[in-house]
Amino acid sequence: MWRTKRLDPEQIRLLDEQRQKHDLVPLVIHDSYLINLASPPSVIREKSIDGFHGELERAILIGAEYLVTHPGNYRGLTVEQGILNVAKAVSLAWRAVDSSLKAQSRLTILLENTAGAGAQLGSNLEELSTIRNLVQPYLDVPVGFCIDTCHCYVSGFDVSEENGLESFLGSAASTLGWQNVPVIHANDAKMKLGSHCDRHANIGDGYIGREGFRRILNHRMLREKAFILETPVDKPGDDQRNITALKDLACPKETLASRRGGPNVMCSRPLSK
Repeated sequence: MWRTKRLDPEQIRLLDEQRQKHDLVPLVIHDSYLINLASPPSVIREKSIDGFHGELERAILIGAEYLVTHPGNYRGLTVEQGILNVAKAVSLAWRAVDSSLKAQSRLTILLENTAGAGAQLGSNLEELSTIRNLVQPYLDVPVGFCIDTCHCYVSGFDVSEENGLESFLGSAASTLGWQNVPVIHANDAKMKLGSHCDRHANIGDGYIGREGFRRILNHRMLREKAFILETPVDKPGDDQRNITALKDLACPKETLASRRGGPNVMCSRPLSK
């Protein structure tokens, strides 16, 4: 729904209390999927800008470090027009944020890569980079990127294989800058390479596979990133099984081999929350 309700200050206090107690950092939230920042002048565009403005203010109020958004769909427009629309929409939404909230903000806006279905922006890394380059000079809030592993794979980057992963990481480094990518959405892919079909799978159950995620989690360029699961819960406990799978795979093979036979194999490096 477009409609939202005001945040309860007591709920915010309790959230902050639990975050401190359990060291839950960073807090990464995702905006509403109804929002389409690339849309042309229309009721949808007005609602999208207003909706993103609300997401920004709520993110600041709850103390989030990152707000993730999809660039949107430019159907009926050129790619260039869609990119300009996203940049303008982000700028307008941020300008509308209350100045007192801006003063307490520790937020960074993250543009997420997409599967590239139809007229979706963001499967091309150059598109993400161009949006950031257009909007960042006019904002006093940082803009970076969130990389989704499933979206990488189905958009044509074969991150399941060593050579494909290295190729993607090199492209992302030169186009986005890895210092601008603090968050990874860790999702296996139900659909084939280059299918542009956004269907997430449980870790190890898709085309990226366990060995693919082992390489991703332990790569020197990615080891310090925050990995966030967006995997399905087909059966009770799937969420915990996916967390456990990532923690196990985050241990290099030699570490696992040296501890083989023990009942509780623990990772020497805790996975980012």
